[in-house]
Formats: sequence, C-alpha cells, structure tokens
Amino acid sequence: METTSQFLFVYGTLLQPGNEFAAYLNKHCKFIGDGRIRGRLYDIGQYPGAVIGNTEERYIYGSIFMMDDPETILKVVDDYEGIGELYNHHEYIREKVDIFTDNGDINCWMYLYNLPVAAYNEVTTGDYIQYLKDTSAQNNAAKQPFK
Repeated sequence: METTSQFLFVYGTLLQPGNEFAAYLNKHCKFIGDGRIRGRLYDIGQYPGAVIGNTEERYIYGSIFMMDDPETILKVVDDYEGIGELYNHHEYIREKVDIFTDNGDINCWMYLYNLPVAAYNEVTTGDYIQYLKDTSAQNNAAKQPFK
C-alpha cells in the first residue's frame, strides 16, 4: 500500500496509557493536535471500531500524529491492527481520510472497522477514552454498597 501521508489519526487503544503500541507511537511520532471525522464509533469489546460517513451527524474524536518514518510505523501499526500480509481476515482497513481540526483539514491514515457493527453498542460521544473513563466510573459506582 502506498505511503503518501505522514499523518496518522488514532481514536482508541493507541491513545491509552500503558499500551505498548501507544508508547511506540509517542516515541516515533510528533503529536500534532486533536481532530474529528464524521462517523460512528462502536465498542467492539476490548477496543473500538470506527465507521465513517460524510452524511453522519456524529463525530469520532481522536489525535493526529506526524510519523517520523511512515513506512516503518505503518507496518508496525498494521500488524497491531491485524491487517498485515500475515492476516487473511481483516477486521480493519487502513484508508487516507480528511480529519477536521481547528486549523483546517489534514489528510491522515486511519484504521476503519471492516465488519458489521449491528451487534455492538455505539459510543455515542465519539470519544473512546472518555467512554472508558465513564464506563469504569459506572462500574465502580455499581460495586459500592448502599448506605
């Protein structure tokens, strides 16, 4: 796959502290800023799945990184996302998309969910990291005894 964009838009586990691949990106990329794209985000289980569409009224929120070596970095992240040459079942695809920012659009690589989403809950805020925090807080509150 051709590598013409040096920018990568991430919206899920690649933003989580403690994720070794997030640490890899932080070491080999420069954070550019926050961005968003029209679409819907789904809770696939241990990670999110993004489905984009220009007619959507919702947004998926994430971060834009400039890769210092796009070809090498994308190979590493492709393997993490399960779309390398070793995989015959592609849960994700990588596409170039325009990400909205406060300073204009940036053309970025983005990993998109490539399977049906009907069985999954939508992350209606479009912000996976906040969704995890909210879900964790709800779970902790549910474990508290009544007073």
